[in-house]
Amino acid sequence: MLREEEYPEALKMIYSLYEIGVDALIIQDLHLLDFDLPPIRLHASTQCDNRTPEHVAKLRDLGFKRVVLARELSIEEIRAIHEAVPDIELEAFVHGALCVSYSGRCYISEVLAGRSANRGACAQFCRMAYDLLDSEMNEVVDEQGEPIHQRYLLSLQDMDRSAYLQEMIDAGVTTFKIEGRLKDADYVTNITAYYREKLDRCADGVQNTEYKPIYTRSFTPDPEKTFHRGGIDYFLHGRTPHMANWETPKSTGEYIGEVLETRGNTLRVRLKGGIVLHNGDGLTVGSEGFSVNGVEENIVKINKEPTSVSSLKGKALYRNLDVEFTKNLHSERRIPVDVVFRETEEGFYIQIGDKEHSFAYTKEPAKNAEKTMETIRTQLSKLGDTPYIARKVKIESEPYFIPISILNQWRRETIHE
Repeated sequence: MLREEEYPEALKMIYSLYEIGVDALIIQDLHLLDFDLPPIRLHASTQCDNRTPEHVAKLRDLGFKRVVLARELSIEEIRAIHEAVPDIELEAFVHGALCVSYSGRCYISEVLAGRSANRGACAQFCRMAYDLLDSEMNEVVDEQGEPIHQRYLLSLQDMDRSAYLQEMIDAGVTTFKIEGRLKDADYVTNITAYYREKLDRCADGVQNTEYKPIYTRSFTPDPEKTFHRGGIDYFLHGRTPHMANWETPKSTGEYIGEVLETRGNTLRVRLKGGIVLHNGDGLTVGSEGFSVNGVEENIVKINKEPTSVSSLKGKALYRNLDVEFTKNLHSERRIPVDVVFRETEEGFYIQIGDKEHSFAYTKEPAKNAEKTMETIRTQLSKLGDTPYIARKVKIESEPYFIPISILNQWRRETIHE
């Protein structure tokens, strides 16, 4: 949401984005529609609180081509919106952090800190510890009879709807959104790869596999291996029990076992099958975090003061940093494209996928036709570190001699057109 004096700068930014080829604007502040905007697609942010067919229809009538649905919707509510407003794209969150309030309707940060969540400045009060009091200001106790004191009562676990992608597609969702604010490159690499694999299984037999992007990875995607607060489907199939993690607002990572005994700054642990710890791994017990300084069988040395280690006995043990996993994170995406080399009146024309370029050049018949054609095919196939890979090269030309350096220059100019 913008302040009145900020609109001129915002409009200047919008035109700059349009001029460099940005596909669409995601906006919450509808007052922007009162200005003269460039002909660019408009997507309604989830901060617009897009929860009803009536509201989505109103946004469509205002010119929006896509709405990012509120996270709180059930699968039935999503389907109802799609059926009522089938001519607008629906984008829905499938993974990432959750706000404890309705999308776009949380004002606690603005009220308590003067930092508006609707201006991207949330102070994250829902991730802080609280006491739970009754109407008489007495502490409420939990199931064990312990006062609910300084616990993370509002800190929701993360959303994970990876098991329901096909169901969401069938309900009318056209685009999946992964929340990634303040996340690092390891998280992005891992989580996008995880959902890419899931989506490819949904799309088997539907997409044209001939031109389907080719992915190569040095790892097996696992959402518990990077930032992970646990996973819930939220309201997709009704209210999820135990949505908040009262113990910690931080990344817990993967459950790996339990602490059997403590001594000094060492732990004797029982690990799950297949778990191997490494020096430098990050471990958590509740809201406490520490790293591994040494491992010998089931004895783990940690970088934590011995005086505070004894309290860890009997607790569940999690790993929120697997150094071997992150060290091997690498993913590459290549898009198959057709390459066309064609003779023109002034010289030659090259097309690589949807990129094309014409070149003026004096034609000189080749002495060795077969070798010349193979050279053209080979050089135009070398798409190197670009996002593309040549599926096939089609030559529509007589054999002319063209130096390899010229072919390489033409290929580079075309691909960067």
